Amino acid sequence: MSEHGTMTHSAQDRTLLIVDDDPPFRGRLGRAMERRGFSVVLAGGSAEALELARERPPAHAILDLRLEDGNGLDLVPPLRDLRPDMRIVILTGYGNIASAVAAVKTGAVDYLAKPADADMIARALLAEGDDPPEPPENPMSADRVRWEHIQRVYELCGRNVSETARRLNMHRRTLQRILAKRAPR
Repeated sequence: MSEHGTMTHSAQDRTLLIVDDDPPFRGRLGRAMERRGFSVVLAGGSAEALELARERPPAHAILDLRLEDGNGLDLVPPLRDLRPDMRIVILTGYGNIASAVAAVKTGAVDYLAKPADADMIARALLAEGDDPPEPPENPMSADRVRWEHIQRVYELCGRNVSETARRLNMHRRTLQRILAKRAPR
């Protein structure tokens, strides 16, 4: 604890909560992080994650963006309330700039697109301070820029599909199909 009564991040504390609703992926990632020295606890969804974190707040967390029972972004504030120094990484197969910005604003330290390897995740969790991530090797394609714009408007509309479709002058079902797909390369 610091003099102000809050817990301080300890390099010695390698406790890690992994929240992902894909059991095979969650298990593989858990084993990979254990090989990198973390003490891992696995959760399949938001409710289970909060229950486990209340029992023993971890120093680190990896949250999938899209969970069957919610959104990983919504988990960041309650986890940070349990342990303000928790280093949280959002991991997703549906990466976009708008949700990356939202993740950082809610308190995540990094946002990584799947497939991210365990070494990259470990570096993000253990990075000191606010070191900026490496710039991307390849610039975005025109399709990706369109996708990013749609995702940004979707986030700004509070993830409301109907309002987003109206603002983009797009049919709601077309927008739903776009949102359900993975981001273009």
